[in-house]
Amino acid sequence: MASVIAIDVSEDDRAVGRLTGGQLRAAVDALRSDGFVVLNDVVDPAHLNILHERMIADLDALKARPDAPYNWNAGNLQQDPPPFPPYLFGDVLLNPFVISVTSAMLGLRIKNVMYGGNTALPSDQRQPVHADVGHLWPLDVLEAPHPAAQLVVNVLTVDVSPENGATEIWPGTHRELGVGVGDDIKISPAALEARRAICPPIQPTFRRGSMLIRDVRLWHAGMPNRTTAPRPMIAMIHTSQWLETGTPLVFPTGTEAFFDHPTLTTAARFTDDPIDYVGAPQGFEYEAEPA
Repeated sequence: MASVIAIDVSEDDRAVGRLTGGQLRAAVDALRSDGFVVLNDVVDPAHLNILHERMIADLDALKARPDAPYNWNAGNLQQDPPPFPPYLFGDVLLNPFVISVTSAMLGLRIKNVMYGGNTALPSDQRQPVHADVGHLWPLDVLEAPHPAAQLVVNVLTVDVSPENGATEIWPGTHRELGVGVGDDIKISPAALEARRAICPPIQPTFRRGSMLIRDVRLWHAGMPNRTTAPRPMIAMIHTSQWLETGTPLVFPTGTEAFFDHPTLTTAARFTDDPIDYVGAPQGFEYEAEPA
């Protein structure tokens, strides 16, 4: 069974503000082979407290929407963090250790094209195993998996374990030619059983303040949260600069300087209008049960 590669950032790397040397190589190697890596203790717990408190406070309004944005079932709720001060933190949106890894994988100029997330609500339901995005080329023209072009970056606001819905991860599946552009992102039962015989899934434990980086093609599934407390998780997507992206992220006018960075461009527009971040998230393949 595969194990989680978790990087403890050295004092030397903290002093220079990026991963270097052997730690950077270990993170890149893990992403290339396993499809994911964890960076431990790279977000200030005080920032996580602020974000967590606000996201929990937003849940009632989000669930009250007639089109509440559930993903496959009512145990997994798409939820955006507040995109304005005092909730914008550099160690979340512009984390230097994460950027050192994602730029090593994707190229020296990268973009963040997402600032969202999801919350595992108390539930006994799980998602189907899926890949958020498939390969960029149709499977009938691919002879081998292409290099990473998009990496998901998850911020964990609380300790995460199988008990409160840690994501099920299928190591190495970003290299499987099972899902291509335009395909259904759910993985077939036959493909799951074939892969399970090679490397079964894992449901890792992550400590608060860690950041998980994974290839967007990696097979995974949201799992039941068997506690009484909702478990938020923030998500970003770093992409290669050349990859075309969709609707820009929206942040308030006056925050432009916050996003100024030599390596990471945030695909954003800035507005003076109120930002309805509670009304923005959209669910996926969910049909409400009849009342």
